[in-house]
Formats: sequence, C-alpha cells, structure tokens
Amino acid sequence: MEETKFDIQTEEDIRLLVDTFYDNVNQDGLLGPVFNEVAKVNWEHHLPRMYEFWSTVLFGSTAYKGQPFPKHLALPIERAHFTRWIALFTQTVDDLFAGTMAEQAKQKAASIANIFQMKMGLWAVPLAKP
Repeated sequence: MEETKFDIQTEEDIRLLVDTFYDNVNQDGLLGPVFNEVAKVNWEHHLPRMYEFWSTVLFGSTAYKGQPFPKHLALPIERAHFTRWIALFTQTVDDLFAGTMAEQAKQKAASIANIFQMKMGLWAVPLAKP
C-alpha cells in the first residue's frame, strides 16, 4: 500500500524538503564536490538561509533577505550542474510531497535555475510541465 503524501504546508515541511534535498546533493557525485570542495559551504549557516529562501518563495514570507545569484556566479558550474540540481530537487519534492504547493515548488525551482543559467550565459533548461 502506497503511503499518502501531503502538500507542502508548514515551515516544518520546508525544513524537511531542504534538509532532504541537500542530503541528496551532498551524496551526488556531480553536485557534492561543488558545494563542499569548491564553495566550501558552511551547512550550519546555509541550511537556515535556504529555509528562509523557500519560505519566502512558497509562502510569501519576508524571511529571506539576500541576493542568491552573485554567490553562484563565481562557481565553476555548467548546464549539467543545473540539470542535475533540478532533477534532484524535483525527485526530492516528488518523494516527500504531493499537491499544488509541491508542484509550485518544482516550477519555481526550474524557473530560478533557468534565470541563473540565462544570467550566466548558459542555455536554458526547459521548465517542467505543470
């Protein structure tokens, strides 16, 4: 019997999404080294910022104050990194949640990745179908 999945509804849901996603990123052979060896991400600082970011994106809170793009510009990332990031994010959402907000999270993530790629002069990744 398949377990029932609920939509993203609370700050706790966002923490679960972010924590699970970045656990997957850290285990990924393509993305893990960029985050840990190149960017040397301080996870104790980064994760709470990502909770705030996704709360702002999905719930319209004003928790996140920042400019995410400039930090990514200096990284040695290519189209393949964005493609993998979107695949992992989408899979994480699908593994954990189902519903309107989950679909919005996937759409917003794809849109953000597209904007970053365009700003970086990379080819755009197609947006996921609604």
